Amino acid sequence: MVLRKILLKNQLHFSPVVPFNQQTDRIVKIDLSSTNRLFTSEIYKDINAFTTFINDYREKTNALYAIGGYGELRNVYSTSTVFDAVTGGKEPRRLHLGTDIWGAARTSVMAPLNGTIHSFANNNKAGDYGATIILRHELDNKVFYTLYGHLSLRSIKDLVEGQTVQQGEAIAEFGISEENGTWPPHLHFQVIEDTGNCYGDYPGVCANSEKEMYLANCPDGDLILALNRF
Repeated sequence: MVLRKILLKNQLHFSPVVPFNQQTDRIVKIDLSSTNRLFTSEIYKDINAFTTFINDYREKTNALYAIGGYGELRNVYSTSTVFDAVTGGKEPRRLHLGTDIWGAARTSVMAPLNGTIHSFANNNKAGDYGATIILRHELDNKVFYTLYGHLSLRSIKDLVEGQTVQQGEAIAEFGISEENGTWPPHLHFQVIEDTGNCYGDYPGVCANSEKEMYLANCPDGDLILALNRF
């Protein structure tokens, strides 16, 4: 609750995470939940069909980005063993904890506020984040983190843990499917209050039974992005 209040209070002072001109660019919401009958398994099981689905949606709505996904239950994760426990009878993970910004490959990603590189990694299993960066921030004496997933490999090539990042600085770019975990180009942006012992990775999808715990630790990324108003 404290973090949410701090982010909301400072929302107008954050820099854009992706390039966006309020006067000329358009953003559209996209629904990739299990209730969207147009987003079928035939589409999300085929990376080419999935990419075409996203690109066609952006084109027909004349949108630079399609955005959404926070707290969304998605069947798409059934395609990857990263989210489906094949042994042990564990509950599969389906609830999305971040905000996805779907756009063109190589789109720049900027730091919304000052911070340092907490950690980074190439989570290269099919369906995973691919290249990932986690930033550490301190605002109003509160420490928290932001995660950037599905990046290009060159985004993490020369990073050093602990290095300083300035607000508005370009820190990464959207990766292509061959390097971003086999997804259409997009950014997974997630706010995290406590990363625990995670380095270069943090769950971006949880089991539905863990919903309250994870959503409490990962408030809505739009508190920083402020894109849903468009």
